[in-house]
Amino acid sequence: MTRAVRYETFGGPEVLKLREIPEPHAGAGEVRVRVAAVGLNPMDWLLSSMPETARQFGITLPSGFATDFAGTVDEVGEGVSGFTVGDRVYGGATGRAAADLLVVDPAGADDLLRTPAEIGDEIASTLPVAGRTGLAALAAIDVKADDTVLIGGAAGGVGIFAIQLAKLAGARVIGTASEGTHDFLRQFGVDPVTYGPGLEDRVRAIALDGVSAAADLHGTDAAEAALALGVPPERISTIAAGPNPPGGVRSTTGFHAQPEDLKRITDAIVTGEITVPIAATFPIQQIQEAVRLQAGGHVHGKIVVTL
Repeated sequence: MTRAVRYETFGGPEVLKLREIPEPHAGAGEVRVRVAAVGLNPMDWLLSSMPETARQFGITLPSGFATDFAGTVDEVGEGVSGFTVGDRVYGGATGRAAADLLVVDPAGADDLLRTPAEIGDEIASTLPVAGRTGLAALAAIDVKADDTVLIGGAAGGVGIFAIQLAKLAGARVIGTASEGTHDFLRQFGVDPVTYGPGLEDRVRAIALDGVSAAADLHGTDAAEAALALGVPPERISTIAAGPNPPGGVRSTTGFHAQPEDLKRITDAIVTGEITVPIAATFPIQQIQEAVRLQAGGHVHGKIVVTL
């Protein structure tokens, strides 16, 4: 027997239970990973709390929980090439990652990548969803060195990647966040502004030469402010506005990035150009507490669950 987080009804963090389940094994074309760390994302608790969202991702009850993981290959099925027992890996397996033993299909729907020796499992577990989403949000608006970019939700799990990637591209970054997060953002060279009513005026006051692009990573406030400031819709991206965002701006998700794009992020982490702030770490036995904190929406960086 082994352990995995399961839920049998949709609901809040209280539905998540650590259960004993039969030990899974890798079949043909599959790899089994002994999971060391799981990085949480908003998508995780949306899937476990909203039946309609879960159906869009093919999630049925009972279900496992979480997507991003890092660990070590401990079993390789017939026909698998590129991975051997003992390899350190990270990746994504929608709705299944929070488990001691995780069977993934690297040639199918699951992501599996080798973890660079210089990156620990906790950091690696934060990268797949948030890293790819940050990359996709910026790629959709083609951020360049001469841009001034407004990033909504700059201190969140996706935001910490997007702001640093935009800075690496040479752009000036203005980031929306709560006032208590402003000093945190300044550490990354970001000019912070408080989100909420009046955002357009606050941005105009510090961007005297205007804003040329925007990525809204939380709701639509930043996208709407960018439109009001004259940014063309094709240079504004959103990740949380659904398929019909305001004003014809670009709707994007991490699915628009490629798994190999993450090498840009891991290379930058190895060289020290990108850092990944871990806001909190919880043991798997405290999965409910970890999700409550993550779902609260006021976390500066990533939350990791360890096994």
